[in-house]
Amino acid sequence: MKFDIRVLDCTIRDGGYINNWKFDKRLVRETYRALSKSGVDFIEIGYRGTSKHFDQDQYGIWRFTPDRLIREVISNIDGAKLALMVDYGKIDAEDLCEAGDSAVGLIRIAVHKDCLKGAMALAGQIKKKGYEVSLNAIDYNNYTKKEQAELISMLRGTPLDYFYFVDSYGSLFPHQVESILEPVLGIRGLKIGFHPHNSLQMAFANTLEAVRCGVHMIDSTIYGMGRAAGNLPTEIIIAFLEKEKRDRYNSIPLLNIIDRYFAGLYKDNRWGYQLPYMLSGMFKCHPSYAKALVDSHEYTIEDIWKAMDYINAKKVVGYSKDVLDELIHEGIMRGADGRHAGITSGTDKSSRRSFAKAVKRIPYAGRHKGRDVLILANGPSLNEYKDKIGLFIKKSDPIILGANYMGDLFIPHYHSFANKRRFSSYIDTVDPRSKLLIGPSISEELIREYTDRDYERLHYVDALNPEFDIREDGLITTNCRTVAVLLMGIAIVMGAKKIFAVGMDGYVQNKAHHEMHFYNETDEKENREMILEMQRWCQHFLEQIDSYLIARGKEGIHILTPTHYRAFYKGLENYI
Repeated sequence: MKFDIRVLDCTIRDGGYINNWKFDKRLVRETYRALSKSGVDFIEIGYRGTSKHFDQDQYGIWRFTPDRLIREVISNIDGAKLALMVDYGKIDAEDLCEAGDSAVGLIRIAVHKDCLKGAMALAGQIKKKGYEVSLNAIDYNNYTKKEQAELISMLRGTPLDYFYFVDSYGSLFPHQVESILEPVLGIRGLKIGFHPHNSLQMAFANTLEAVRCGVHMIDSTIYGMGRAAGNLPTEIIIAFLEKEKRDRYNSIPLLNIIDRYFAGLYKDNRWGYQLPYMLSGMFKCHPSYAKALVDSHEYTIEDIWKAMDYINAKKVVGYSKDVLDELIHEGIMRGADGRHAGITSGTDKSSRRSFAKAVKRIPYAGRHKGRDVLILANGPSLNEYKDKIGLFIKKSDPIILGANYMGDLFIPHYHSFANKRRFSSYIDTVDPRSKLLIGPSISEELIREYTDRDYERLHYVDALNPEFDIREDGLITTNCRTVAVLLMGIAIVMGAKKIFAVGMDGYVQNKAHHEMHFYNETDEKENREMILEMQRWCQHFLEQIDSYLIARGKEGIHILTPTHYRAFYKGLENYI
Protein backbone atom coordinates (compact mmCIF):
# COMPACT_ATOMS: atom_id res chain seq x y z
CA MET A 1 0.00 0.00 0.00
CA LYS A 2 1.13 3.54 -0.81
CA PHE A 3 1.97 5.51 2.35
CA ASP A 4 3.31 8.77 0.91
CA ILE A 5 -0.18 10.31 0.83
CA ARG A 6 -1.13 13.69 2.21
CA VAL A 7 -3.69 14.14 4.99
CA LEU A 8 -5.98 17.16 5.12
CA ASP A 9 -7.83 17.76 8.38
CA CYS A 10 -11.07 19.72 7.92
CA THR A 11 -12.37 19.71 11.50
CA ILE A 12 -13.03 23.43 11.80
CA ARG A 13 -14.68 23.61 8.38
CA ASP A 14 -16.69 20.36 8.25
CA GLY A 15 -17.13 20.10 12.00
CA GLY A 16 -18.63 23.58 11.92
CA TYR A 17 -21.91 22.11 10.66
CA ILE A 18 -22.40 20.81 14.18
CA ASN A 19 -22.15 24.18 15.98
CA ASN A 20 -22.69 26.69 13.16
CA TRP A 21 -18.94 27.37 13.06
CA LYS A 22 -18.97 28.93 16.52
CA PHE A 23 -15.59 27.64 17.67
CA ASP A 24 -13.64 29.45 20.34
CA LYS A 25 -10.44 31.01 18.97
CA ARG A 26 -8.34 29.29 21.61
CA LEU A 27 -9.76 25.91 20.59
CA VAL A 28 -8.88 26.61 16.94
CA ARG A 29 -5.36 27.71 17.86
CA GLU A 30 -4.74 24.63 19.99
CA THR A 31 -6.29 22.41 17.31
CA TYR A 32 -3.94 23.90 14.72
CA ARG A 33 -1.00 23.31 17.03
CA ALA A 34 -1.97 19.68 17.77
CA LEU A 35 -2.68 18.83 14.13
CA SER A 36 0.61 20.34 13.04
CA LYS A 37 2.47 18.20 15.58
CA SER A 38 0.59 15.09 14.45
CA GLY A 39 1.97 15.25 10.91
CA VAL A 40 -1.05 16.30 8.83
CA ASP A 41 -0.15 18.18 5.66
CA PHE A 42 -3.06 20.61 5.35
CA ILE A 43 -5.54 22.06 7.84
CA GLU A 44 -8.77 23.44 6.42
CA ILE A 45 -9.36 26.19 8.92
CA GLY A 46 -12.86 27.17 7.82
CA TYR A 47 -15.09 28.35 5.02
CA ARG A 48 -14.66 31.61 3.20
CA GLY A 49 -18.08 33.21 2.99
CA THR A 50 -19.48 36.73 2.94
CA SER A 51 -22.42 38.51 4.52
CA LYS A 52 -23.93 38.70 1.03
CA HIS A 53 -24.84 35.03 1.33
CA PHE A 54 -24.62 34.22 5.05
CA ASP A 55 -26.16 35.99 8.03
CA GLN A 56 -23.36 36.94 10.41
CA ASP A 57 -25.79 36.79 13.35
CA GLN A 58 -26.67 33.18 12.53
CA TYR A 59 -23.22 31.77 11.71
CA GLY A 60 -20.00 31.77 13.64
CA ILE A 61 -16.86 33.52 12.43
CA TRP A 62 -15.38 30.33 10.95
CA ARG A 63 -18.10 30.38 8.28
CA PHE A 64 -16.40 33.54 7.01
CA THR A 65 -12.79 33.06 8.20
CA PRO A 66 -11.26 36.43 7.29
CA ASP A 67 -7.50 36.57 6.74
CA ARG A 68 -6.90 38.73 9.84
CA LEU A 69 -8.51 36.01 12.00
CA ILE A 70 -6.35 33.30 10.46
CA ARG A 71 -3.17 35.27 11.11
CA GLU A 72 -4.27 35.87 14.70
CA VAL A 73 -4.86 32.23 15.62
CA ILE A 74 -1.75 30.78 13.95
CA SER A 75 0.69 33.48 15.02
CA ASN A 76 4.04 32.15 16.25
CA ILE A 77 3.15 28.54 15.39
CA ASP A 78 5.25 26.89 12.70
CA GLY A 79 2.52 24.60 11.50
CA ALA A 80 0.87 22.79 8.62
CA LYS A 81 -0.27 24.41 5.39
CA LEU A 82 -3.70 26.02 5.43
CA ALA A 83 -6.75 25.55 3.24
CA LEU A 84 -10.17 27.18 2.96
CA MET A 85 -13.32 25.87 1.34
CA VAL A 86 -15.74 27.93 -0.73
CA ASP A 87 -19.20 27.05 -2.03
CA TYR A 88 -19.57 27.66 -5.74
CA GLY A 89 -22.33 30.22 -6.32
CA LYS A 90 -21.76 31.83 -2.94
CA ILE A 91 -18.30 33.25 -3.51
CA ASP A 92 -16.53 35.48 -6.01
CA ALA A 93 -12.83 35.50 -6.82
CA GLU A 94 -12.74 39.06 -5.46
CA ASP A 95 -13.61 37.68 -2.00
CA LEU A 96 -10.07 36.27 -1.86
CA CYS A 97 -6.97 38.42 -1.61
CA GLU A 98 -3.80 37.62 -3.54
CA ALA A 99 -2.18 34.43 -2.24
CA GLY A 100 0.96 36.34 -1.35
CA ASP A 101 -1.03 38.38 1.17
CA SER A 102 -2.73 35.36 2.75
CA ALA A 103 -1.63 32.61 5.12
CA VAL A 104 -3.78 30.20 3.10
CA GLY A 105 -2.24 28.17 0.28
CA LEU A 106 -5.11 25.97 -0.94
CA ILE A 107 -8.68 26.92 -1.91
CA ARG A 108 -11.18 24.10 -2.35
CA ILE A 109 -14.34 24.71 -4.38
CA ALA A 110 -17.37 22.59 -3.44
CA VAL A 111 -19.71 22.19 -6.40
CA HIS A 112 -22.79 20.24 -7.46
CA LYS A 113 -22.73 18.56 -10.84
CA ASP A 114 -25.07 21.08 -12.48
CA CYS A 115 -22.56 23.93 -11.94
CA LEU A 116 -19.29 22.38 -13.07
CA LYS A 117 -18.49 24.76 -15.93
CA GLY A 118 -18.90 27.83 -13.75
CA ALA A 119 -16.81 26.24 -11.00
CA MET A 120 -14.02 25.50 -13.48
CA ALA A 121 -14.00 29.15 -14.54
CA LEU A 122 -13.86 30.26 -10.89
CA ALA A 123 -10.98 27.84 -10.28
CA GLY A 124 -9.03 29.51 -13.06
CA GLN A 125 -9.60 32.95 -11.54
CA ILE A 126 -8.48 31.78 -8.10
CA LYS A 127 -5.45 30.02 -9.57
CA LYS A 128 -4.33 33.33 -11.12
CA LYS A 129 -4.24 34.80 -7.61
CA GLY A 130 -1.49 32.35 -6.74
CA TYR A 131 -3.39 29.66 -4.78
CA GLU A 132 -3.42 25.93 -5.25
CA VAL A 133 -6.97 25.00 -6.23
CA SER A 134 -9.10 21.91 -5.70
CA LEU A 135 -12.48 21.06 -7.20
CA ASN A 136 -14.55 19.02 -4.75
CA ALA A 137 -17.29 17.19 -6.65
CA ILE A 138 -20.24 16.77 -4.29
CA ASP A 139 -21.90 13.34 -4.45
CA TYR A 140 -19.53 12.19 -7.20
CA ASN A 141 -20.47 8.51 -6.82
CA ASN A 142 -24.03 9.39 -7.91
CA TYR A 143 -22.85 10.79 -11.25
CA THR A 144 -24.07 8.83 -14.25
CA LYS A 145 -21.47 7.35 -16.62
CA LYS A 146 -22.22 10.15 -19.06
CA GLU A 147 -21.80 12.82 -16.37
CA GLN A 148 -18.52 11.26 -15.25
CA ALA A 149 -17.23 11.25 -18.84
CA GLU A 150 -18.19 14.91 -19.28
CA LEU A 151 -16.42 15.85 -16.05
CA ILE A 152 -13.25 13.93 -16.96
CA SER A 153 -13.20 15.74 -20.28
CA MET A 154 -13.38 19.07 -18.43
CA LEU A 155 -10.62 18.07 -16.02
CA ARG A 156 -8.05 17.41 -18.74
CA GLY A 157 -5.97 20.51 -19.28
CA THR A 158 -7.57 22.50 -16.43
CA PRO A 159 -5.52 24.66 -14.03
CA LEU A 160 -6.67 22.54 -11.09
CA ASP A 161 -4.13 21.06 -8.68
CA TYR A 162 -6.57 18.63 -7.05
CA PHE A 163 -9.81 16.91 -7.93
CA TYR A 164 -11.71 15.59 -4.94
CA PHE A 165 -14.06 12.64 -4.99
CA VAL A 166 -16.64 13.33 -2.24
CA ASP A 167 -18.73 10.44 -0.90
CA SER A 168 -21.30 12.99 0.23
CA TYR A 169 -23.86 10.67 1.75
CA GLY A 170 -21.50 7.97 3.00
CA SER A 171 -23.10 5.44 0.68
CA LEU A 172 -19.93 3.86 -0.70
CA PHE A 173 -18.56 0.37 0.01
CA PRO A 174 -14.87 -0.57 -0.46
CA HIS A 175 -15.43 -2.79 -3.49
CA GLN A 176 -16.90 0.21 -5.36
CA VAL A 177 -13.98 2.58 -4.77
CA GLU A 178 -11.58 1.41 -7.47
CA SER A 179 -14.03 1.57 -10.37
CA ILE A 180 -15.06 5.12 -9.41
CA LEU A 181 -11.51 6.39 -8.91
CA GLU A 182 -9.84 4.68 -11.86
CA PRO A 183 -10.96 7.15 -14.59
CA VAL A 184 -9.78 10.26 -12.72
CA LEU A 185 -6.55 8.72 -11.45
CA GLY A 186 -5.40 8.47 -15.05
CA ILE A 187 -5.52 12.25 -15.67
CA ARG A 188 -1.93 13.44 -16.01
CA GLY A 189 -0.79 16.23 -13.69
CA LEU A 190 -3.93 16.15 -11.53
CA LYS A 191 -3.74 14.99 -7.91
CA ILE A 192 -6.80 13.12 -6.61
CA GLY A 193 -8.32 13.54 -3.16
CA PHE A 194 -10.92 11.49 -1.29
CA HIS A 195 -13.43 12.83 1.25
CA PRO A 196 -15.35 10.00 2.99
CA HIS A 197 -18.40 10.15 5.23
CA ASN A 198 -19.27 7.58 7.85
CA SER A 199 -23.00 6.92 7.40
CA LEU A 200 -22.42 3.17 6.97
CA GLN A 201 -19.29 3.14 9.18
CA MET A 202 -17.23 2.58 6.06
CA ALA A 203 -15.13 5.78 6.11
CA PHE A 204 -11.91 4.09 7.30
CA ALA A 205 -12.31 1.00 5.10
CA ASN A 206 -13.11 3.13 2.05
CA THR A 207 -10.13 5.37 2.79
CA LEU A 208 -7.72 2.43 2.94
CA GLU A 209 -9.06 1.21 -0.39
CA ALA A 210 -8.70 4.70 -1.89
CA VAL A 211 -5.10 4.83 -0.65
CA ARG A 212 -4.43 1.42 -2.17
CA CYS A 213 -5.85 2.67 -5.48
CA GLY A 214 -3.44 5.60 -5.47
CA VAL A 215 -5.20 8.75 -4.27
CA HIS A 216 -2.88 11.56 -3.31
CA MET A 217 -4.75 13.17 -0.40
CA ILE A 218 -7.42 12.12 2.09
CA ASP A 219 -9.71 14.15 4.34
CA SER A 220 -10.47 13.56 8.00
CA THR A 221 -11.71 15.36 11.11
CA ILE A 222 -10.78 15.08 14.77
CA TYR A 223 -13.06 12.61 16.56
CA GLY A 224 -14.91 12.25 13.25
CA MET A 225 -16.65 15.58 13.88
CA GLY A 226 -18.98 16.57 11.07
CA ARG A 227 -22.52 16.79 9.81
CA ALA A 228 -24.74 13.74 10.17
CA ALA A 229 -22.69 10.56 10.72
CA GLY A 230 -19.45 12.50 10.57
CA ASN A 231 -16.17 11.76 8.84
CA LEU A 232 -13.05 9.64 8.96
CA PRO A 233 -11.50 10.35 12.39
CA THR A 234 -8.11 12.01 12.01
CA GLU A 235 -6.72 10.23 15.05
CA ILE A 236 -7.52 6.84 13.48
CA ILE A 237 -5.85 7.47 10.13
CA ILE A 238 -2.85 9.10 11.83
CA ALA A 239 -2.52 6.15 14.25
CA PHE A 240 -2.63 3.81 11.25
CA LEU A 241 0.02 5.77 9.35
CA GLU A 242 2.10 6.11 12.52
CA LYS A 243 2.64 2.35 12.54
CA GLU A 244 4.20 2.62 9.09
CA LYS A 245 6.09 5.93 9.46
CA ARG A 246 6.69 6.60 13.13
CA ASP A 247 9.22 9.33 12.34
CA ARG A 248 6.56 11.41 10.54
CA TYR A 249 3.26 10.83 12.34
CA ASN A 250 2.30 11.20 16.01
CA SER A 251 -1.20 10.51 17.31
CA ILE A 252 -0.56 11.68 20.90
CA PRO A 253 -1.21 15.41 20.24
CA LEU A 254 -4.56 14.43 18.70
CA LEU A 255 -5.56 12.29 21.64
CA ASN A 256 -4.68 15.15 23.96
CA ILE A 257 -6.75 17.70 22.04
CA ILE A 258 -9.70 15.29 22.03
CA ASP A 259 -9.41 14.90 25.79
CA ARG A 260 -9.12 18.67 26.33
CA TYR A 261 -11.76 19.94 23.89
CA PHE A 262 -13.51 17.54 21.56
CA ALA A 263 -14.83 15.02 24.07
CA GLY A 264 -16.75 17.89 25.66
CA LEU A 265 -17.92 19.16 22.29
CA TYR A 266 -19.20 15.69 21.47
CA LYS A 267 -21.11 15.51 24.74
CA ASP A 268 -22.89 18.78 24.00
CA ASN A 269 -23.25 18.38 20.22
CA ARG A 270 -23.72 14.74 19.29
CA TRP A 271 -22.55 13.57 15.90
CA GLY A 272 -21.65 10.20 14.43
CA TYR A 273 -23.38 6.99 13.45
CA GLN A 274 -27.15 7.09 13.91
CA LEU A 275 -30.05 5.27 12.31
CA PRO A 276 -31.25 8.16 10.08
CA TYR A 277 -27.80 8.50 8.59
CA MET A 278 -27.46 4.78 7.99
CA LEU A 279 -30.69 4.97 5.95
CA SER A 280 -29.55 8.01 3.99
CA GLY A 281 -26.27 6.24 3.28
CA MET A 282 -27.97 3.10 2.03
CA PHE A 283 -30.10 5.07 -0.42
CA LYS A 284 -27.53 7.74 -1.41
CA CYS A 285 -29.78 10.51 -0.11
CA HIS A 286 -29.02 13.72 1.71
CA PRO A 287 -29.08 12.94 5.47
CA SER A 288 -31.53 15.77 6.17
CA TYR A 289 -34.37 13.71 4.62
CA ALA A 290 -33.99 10.77 6.97
CA LYS A 291 -33.32 13.00 9.97
CA ALA A 292 -36.48 15.06 9.37
CA LEU A 293 -38.62 11.93 9.10
CA VAL A 294 -37.12 10.23 12.15
CA ASP A 295 -37.31 13.40 14.26
CA SER A 296 -41.00 13.84 13.39
CA HIS A 297 -41.85 10.67 15.39
CA GLU A 298 -44.60 10.03 12.80
CA TYR A 299 -43.23 7.13 10.81
CA THR A 300 -41.91 3.63 11.26
CA ILE A 301 -38.51 2.67 9.93
CA GLU A 302 -40.28 0.76 7.16
CA ASP A 303 -42.03 4.00 6.17
CA ILE A 304 -38.74 5.89 6.11
CA TRP A 305 -37.16 3.09 4.08
CA LYS A 306 -39.90 3.61 1.45
CA ALA A 307 -39.30 7.36 1.54
CA MET A 308 -35.56 6.99 0.99
CA ASP A 309 -36.18 4.63 -1.93
CA TYR A 310 -38.55 7.19 -3.44
CA ILE A 311 -36.05 10.06 -3.06
CA ASN A 312 -33.23 7.97 -4.48
CA ALA A 313 -35.31 7.12 -7.56
CA LYS A 314 -35.95 10.83 -8.20
CA LYS A 315 -32.19 11.54 -8.38
CA VAL A 316 -32.56 14.70 -6.31
CA VAL A 317 -29.48 16.91 -6.04
CA GLY A 318 -28.91 17.88 -2.40
CA TYR A 319 -31.77 18.45 0.02
CA SER A 320 -35.14 19.89 -0.97
CA LYS A 321 -37.96 20.44 1.48
CA ASP A 322 -40.34 20.49 -1.49
CA VAL A 323 -39.40 16.87 -2.25
CA LEU A 324 -39.95 15.93 1.39
CA ASP A 325 -43.39 17.59 1.40
CA GLU A 326 -44.21 15.91 -1.91
CA LEU A 327 -43.57 12.39 -0.69
CA ILE A 328 -45.66 13.08 2.44
CA HIS A 329 -48.52 14.58 0.40
CA GLU A 330 -48.50 11.71 -2.06
CA GLY A 331 -48.80 9.13 0.69
CA ILE A 332 -45.60 7.35 -0.33
CA MET A 333 -45.15 5.96 3.17
CA ARG A 334 -48.76 4.94 3.76
CA GLY A 335 -49.77 1.50 2.57
CA ALA A 336 -52.86 0.63 0.60
CA ASP A 337 -54.63 -0.14 3.85
CA GLY A 338 -54.55 3.55 4.76
CA ARG A 339 -56.28 4.48 1.53
CA HIS A 340 -58.87 1.73 1.93
CA ALA A 341 -59.75 3.14 5.31
CA GLY A 342 -61.46 6.02 3.54
CA ILE A 343 -58.57 8.46 3.55
CA THR A 344 -56.65 10.21 0.81
CA SER A 345 -53.41 12.06 0.98
CA GLY A 346 -54.10 14.10 -2.12
CA THR A 347 -55.46 17.63 -2.07
CA ASP A 348 -56.60 17.77 -5.71
CA LYS A 349 -60.28 17.61 -6.69
CA SER A 350 -60.11 14.15 -8.28
CA SER A 351 -58.57 12.70 -5.12
CA ARG A 352 -61.27 14.32 -3.01
CA ARG A 353 -64.04 12.96 -5.27
CA SER A 354 -62.58 9.45 -5.07
CA PHE A 355 -62.34 9.83 -1.36
CA ALA A 356 -65.91 11.06 -1.03
CA LYS A 357 -67.16 7.87 -2.64
CA ALA A 358 -65.03 5.73 -0.34
CA VAL A 359 -66.27 7.20 2.95
CA LYS A 360 -69.17 5.39 4.54
CA ARG A 361 -71.07 6.32 7.67
CA ILE A 362 -68.80 7.67 10.39
CA PRO A 363 -69.86 5.62 13.43
CA TYR A 364 -69.11 8.16 16.14
CA ALA A 365 -70.80 11.10 14.38
CA GLY A 366 -73.34 12.66 16.79
CA ARG A 367 -72.74 9.91 19.36
CA HIS A 368 -72.33 12.33 22.30
CA LYS A 369 -74.49 15.23 21.21
CA GLY A 370 -74.84 17.85 23.92
CA ARG A 371 -72.09 16.44 26.15
CA ASP A 372 -68.97 18.33 27.18
CA VAL A 373 -65.74 16.77 25.93
CA LEU A 374 -62.29 16.85 27.57
CA ILE A 375 -59.15 16.26 25.48
CA LEU A 376 -56.16 14.82 27.34
CA ALA A 377 -52.98 15.91 25.56
CA ASN A 378 -49.53 14.75 26.67
CA GLY A 379 -47.80 17.92 27.86
CA PRO A 380 -46.03 18.08 31.26
CA SER A 381 -48.98 19.95 32.81
CA LEU A 382 -51.14 16.80 32.50
CA ASN A 383 -49.16 15.26 35.34
CA GLU A 384 -48.47 18.52 37.17
CA TYR A 385 -52.19 19.36 37.44
CA LYS A 386 -53.57 15.82 37.65
CA ASP A 387 -55.36 16.37 40.97
CA LYS A 388 -57.17 19.48 39.78
CA ILE A 389 -57.95 17.80 36.46
CA GLY A 390 -59.47 14.95 38.48
CA LEU A 391 -61.69 17.44 40.32
CA PHE A 392 -62.80 18.94 37.02
CA ILE A 393 -63.69 15.49 35.68
CA LYS A 394 -65.63 14.64 38.83
CA LYS A 395 -67.58 17.88 38.71
CA SER A 396 -68.23 18.16 34.94
CA ASP A 397 -68.51 14.48 33.93
CA PRO A 398 -67.18 15.03 30.38
CA ILE A 399 -66.59 12.52 27.63
CA ILE A 400 -62.80 12.06 27.76
CA LEU A 401 -60.61 11.63 24.68
CA GLY A 402 -56.98 10.69 25.29
CA ALA A 403 -54.06 10.04 22.98
CA ASN A 404 -50.79 8.13 22.88
CA TYR A 405 -49.46 7.43 26.39
CA MET A 406 -51.65 8.15 29.41
CA GLY A 407 -49.65 6.29 32.04
CA ASP A 408 -51.75 5.69 35.11
CA LEU A 409 -52.97 9.30 35.26
CA PHE A 410 -56.42 8.94 33.69
CA ILE A 411 -58.63 6.41 31.94
CA PRO A 412 -60.23 8.10 28.92
CA HIS A 413 -63.45 6.91 27.32
CA TYR A 414 -61.58 6.92 24.00
CA HIS A 415 -57.87 6.27 23.55
CA SER A 416 -56.53 7.45 20.19
CA PHE A 417 -53.52 6.82 17.97
CA ALA A 418 -52.72 8.45 14.64
CA ASN A 419 -49.01 7.65 14.62
CA LYS A 420 -47.55 4.20 13.90
CA ARG A 421 -44.54 4.56 16.17
CA ARG A 422 -46.56 5.65 19.17
CA PHE A 423 -49.21 3.03 18.50
CA SER A 424 -46.66 0.21 18.56
CA SER A 425 -44.93 1.74 21.59
CA TYR A 426 -47.98 2.41 23.78
CA ILE A 427 -50.88 0.18 22.70
CA ASP A 428 -50.07 -2.24 25.53
CA THR A 429 -50.65 0.55 28.07
CA VAL A 430 -54.24 1.27 27.00
CA ASP A 431 -56.79 0.49 29.71
CA PRO A 432 -59.28 -2.22 28.62
CA ARG A 433 -62.15 0.13 29.54
CA SER A 434 -61.11 2.66 26.87
CA LYS A 435 -62.42 2.41 23.31
CA LEU A 436 -59.75 2.53 20.64
CA LEU A 437 -59.77 5.17 17.90
CA ILE A 438 -57.03 4.51 15.35
CA GLY A 439 -55.83 6.65 12.47
CA PRO A 440 -55.89 5.46 8.85
CA SER A 441 -52.12 5.39 8.37
CA ILE A 442 -51.90 2.50 10.85
CA SER A 443 -52.58 -0.61 8.80
CA GLU A 444 -54.83 -3.47 9.80
CA GLU A 445 -51.80 -5.73 9.63
CA LEU A 446 -49.88 -3.59 12.11
CA ILE A 447 -52.88 -3.28 14.41
CA ARG A 448 -53.38 -7.04 14.54
CA GLU A 449 -49.69 -7.58 15.16
CA TYR A 450 -50.06 -5.71 18.46
CA THR A 451 -53.68 -6.16 19.60
CA ASP A 452 -56.84 -8.15 18.97
CA ARG A 453 -59.08 -5.46 20.48
CA ASP A 454 -62.00 -3.89 18.65
CA TYR A 455 -61.41 -0.39 17.34
CA GLU A 456 -62.93 2.38 15.25
CA ARG A 457 -61.15 4.42 12.60
CA LEU A 458 -60.54 8.14 12.91
CA HIS A 459 -61.98 9.78 9.80
CA TYR A 460 -60.15 12.72 8.31
CA VAL A 461 -58.43 13.72 5.10
CA ASP A 462 -54.80 12.91 5.71
CA ALA A 463 -53.32 15.93 3.96
CA LEU A 464 -50.84 18.22 5.64
CA ASN A 465 -52.00 21.76 5.17
CA PRO A 466 -55.56 22.32 3.89
CA GLU A 467 -57.88 24.48 5.95
CA PHE A 468 -59.88 22.93 8.77
CA ASP A 469 -63.49 22.11 7.98
CA ILE A 470 -65.99 19.33 8.61
CA ARG A 471 -68.23 17.91 5.91
CA GLU A 472 -71.89 17.18 6.53
CA ASP A 473 -71.15 13.49 7.09
CA GLY A 474 -68.55 14.32 9.76
CA LEU A 475 -65.39 14.03 7.71
CA ILE A 476 -62.60 16.36 8.90
CA THR A 477 -60.74 17.88 5.96
CA THR A 478 -57.24 18.03 7.45
CA ASN A 479 -55.08 16.02 9.84
CA CYS A 480 -54.57 19.00 12.21
CA ARG A 481 -50.87 18.00 12.50
CA THR A 482 -51.12 16.38 15.98
CA VAL A 483 -53.58 13.84 17.31
CA ALA A 484 -54.52 16.02 20.31
CA VAL A 485 -55.57 18.91 18.05
CA LEU A 486 -57.30 16.46 15.70
CA LEU A 487 -59.33 15.17 18.64
CA MET A 488 -60.88 18.61 18.99
CA GLY A 489 -62.31 18.13 15.52
CA ILE A 490 -63.41 14.61 16.47
CA ALA A 491 -65.17 16.07 19.52
CA ILE A 492 -67.12 18.42 17.26
CA VAL A 493 -68.15 15.48 15.05
CA MET A 494 -69.26 13.59 18.16
CA GLY A 495 -71.61 16.49 18.95
CA ALA A 496 -69.73 18.19 21.79
CA LYS A 497 -71.43 21.09 23.54
CA LYS A 498 -68.19 22.49 24.97
CA ILE A 499 -64.62 21.40 24.26
CA PHE A 500 -61.97 21.49 26.97
CA ALA A 501 -58.34 20.44 26.82
CA VAL A 502 -55.59 19.79 29.36
CA GLY A 503 -51.93 18.99 28.81
CA MET A 504 -51.94 21.01 25.60
CA ASP A 505 -48.86 22.98 26.62
CA GLY A 506 -47.42 23.68 23.18
CA TYR A 507 -44.10 22.67 21.70
CA VAL A 508 -41.99 25.68 22.65
CA GLN A 509 -40.18 24.90 25.89
CA ASN A 510 -39.99 27.31 28.79
CA LYS A 511 -38.34 27.44 32.20
CA ALA A 512 -41.10 25.50 33.88
CA HIS A 513 -41.36 22.73 31.27
CA HIS A 514 -38.18 21.36 29.73
CA GLU A 515 -39.89 18.42 28.01
CA MET A 516 -42.60 18.23 25.37
CA HIS A 517 -44.42 15.38 27.14
CA PHE A 518 -45.15 14.45 30.74
CA TYR A 519 -43.25 11.24 29.99
CA ASN A 520 -39.90 10.78 28.25
CA GLU A 521 -39.82 9.21 24.82
CA THR A 522 -36.62 7.21 24.55
CA ASP A 523 -35.61 8.72 21.21
CA GLU A 524 -36.97 12.21 21.72
CA LYS A 525 -34.47 14.85 20.63
CA GLU A 526 -34.79 18.58 20.44
CA ASN A 527 -34.99 19.77 16.85
CA ARG A 528 -35.61 23.48 17.17
CA GLU A 529 -36.78 23.97 13.60
CA MET A 530 -39.23 21.07 13.81
CA ILE A 531 -40.54 22.24 17.20
CA LEU A 532 -41.23 25.74 15.93
CA GLU A 533 -42.97 24.40 12.84
CA MET A 534 -45.24 22.15 14.91
CA GLN A 535 -45.99 25.06 17.23
CA ARG A 536 -47.00 27.26 14.29
CA TRP A 537 -49.21 24.64 12.68
CA CYS A 538 -50.97 23.70 15.91
CA GLN A 539 -51.60 27.37 16.63
CA HIS A 540 -53.01 27.74 13.11
CA PHE A 541 -55.43 24.83 13.44
CA LEU A 542 -56.50 25.74 16.96
CA GLU A 543 -57.44 29.18 15.67
CA GLN A 544 -59.40 27.60 12.82
CA ILE A 545 -61.21 25.15 15.10
CA ASP A 546 -62.01 27.98 17.52
CA SER A 547 -63.41 30.11 14.67
CA TYR A 548 -65.41 27.12 13.39
CA LEU A 549 -67.09 26.72 16.78
CA ILE A 550 -67.81 30.41 17.28
CA ALA A 551 -69.23 30.76 13.75
CA ARG A 552 -71.80 28.10 14.71
CA GLY A 553 -72.88 29.83 17.89
CA LYS A 554 -70.80 27.73 20.29
CA GLU A 555 -68.15 28.60 22.80
CA GLY A 556 -64.62 28.40 21.50
CA ILE A 557 -61.78 26.19 22.72
CA HIS A 558 -61.04 26.03 26.46
CA ILE A 559 -57.48 25.01 27.39
CA LEU A 560 -57.47 24.59 31.17
CA THR A 561 -53.79 24.06 31.99
CA PRO A 562 -50.91 26.50 31.34
CA THR A 563 -50.23 26.71 27.62
CA HIS A 564 -48.28 28.59 24.96
CA TYR A 565 -51.57 28.89 23.07
CA ARG A 566 -52.49 31.76 25.36
CA ALA A 567 -55.56 32.95 23.43
CA PHE A 568 -57.41 29.78 24.47
CA TYR A 569 -56.31 29.54 28.11
CA LYS A 570 -59.17 29.60 30.63
CA GLY A 571 -57.68 28.04 33.76
CA LEU A 572 -58.90 25.11 35.85
CA GLU A 573 -59.74 27.34 38.79
CA ASN A 574 -62.65 28.78 36.83
CA TYR A 575 -64.32 25.37 36.66
CA ILE A 576 -63.60 23.59 39.95
